[in-house]
Amino acid sequence: MSLRTLESLGSLAGTRIVVRCDLNVPLQDGVITDDGRVRASLPTLKTLLDAGARVVVVSHLGRPEGAPDARYSLAPVAKRLSELLGSDVSFASDTVGADAQKVVGALGDGQVAVLENLRFNPGETSKDEADRTAFAEKLASFGDAFVSDGFGVVHRKQASVYELPKLLPSAAGLLISTELEVLDRLTESPERPYTVVLGGSKVSDKLGVIGHLLPRVNTLLIGGGMLFTFLAAQGHKVGSSLLEEDQLDTVRGYLAEAEKLGVDIVLPTDVVVAAAFSADAEHVVQPADAIEKTPFGASGLGLDIGPDTSARFADIIRSSKTVFWNGPMGVFELAPFAAGTQAVAQALTDVDGLSVVGGGDSAAAVRALGFDDDQFGHISTGGGASLEFLEGKRLPGLEILGWQQ
Repeated sequence: MSLRTLESLGSLAGTRIVVRCDLNVPLQDGVITDDGRVRASLPTLKTLLDAGARVVVVSHLGRPEGAPDARYSLAPVAKRLSELLGSDVSFASDTVGADAQKVVGALGDGQVAVLENLRFNPGETSKDEADRTAFAEKLASFGDAFVSDGFGVVHRKQASVYELPKLLPSAAGLLISTELEVLDRLTESPERPYTVVLGGSKVSDKLGVIGHLLPRVNTLLIGGGMLFTFLAAQGHKVGSSLLEEDQLDTVRGYLAEAEKLGVDIVLPTDVVVAAAFSADAEHVVQPADAIEKTPFGASGLGLDIGPDTSARFADIIRSSKTVFWNGPMGVFELAPFAAGTQAVAQALTDVDGLSVVGGGDSAAAVRALGFDDDQFGHISTGGGASLEFLEGKRLPGLEILGWQQ
């Protein structure tokens, strides 16, 4: 059975379509700081609206504790969506209550409404299937069909992701179809040379990806906080840098496996070491095998890859035909430690082939550093979902739509 797509739903004119988007955007004082996920939802929404459907958008935002919390309201998202669509977007102040019923009931053909945060209801994320189903039944009452387009949540067995598509004719939206097409190219048919760039804070978050991709890639570049566990596995001292001692044997195993497979794992040769975790902290560039030989001694913190490493990583990326990147190279939020991430992002824009930014912090980083989405082959909207796909894990929100890996 293959993934059900929009075409499987037939004529949409006059039908009510509940669309599960991932509009989990970062907010600061009620203002969206990165609207990438809102913009990613537009192709599917425009397709449905152009077909004359009555569109009911549902999503979560943040991690409220199963009750209304103004900090996580989708009201700013509805406003932004209205601006991007160039048409009015109705907003319901609850999810399945009286206001939602009123707003949905007032929709005309080619109109859209956003319901309040799904996670304001405990049934959305409940571990009890009966609770999730009961909530999904209330959501299903708003639609004649369901479209799943929130790729960032397809690895979660939640009411709007897993139970809801059982209750209505259901299909995947355009975003999910695009994400799967790109990820399939990364795992099944990559053009070579194929380079994977991994960063972020913890090795443990990437173990499954490393294990699954090692037999498939030519080169693996390691940066971010996880690089220090790799250095320590080789016997180097890393000062007070982030270190997962319980992963040292696992990392040694990956290094040995890579050697057997002929895969080149490239570790930094220099790092930026700081006296403290602060934008104004004193810092120096230091060889990766001499991190503790700075004025800061064993208290020094590695917070970015160094310039020599950045240049080497960039050269390898530019010479590749397929590149997947997940995880910043350093603490890019602090200007003195953003250069490594900037260099990797810039190199990805120069790839003559497929360049994929793997969602999450990587997507936030490229936008924060001033890059445009269209400078990359693809920016994934699902950090965790992308990683679990690349680990070969089952994704319940896709399987319920007929997808098989």
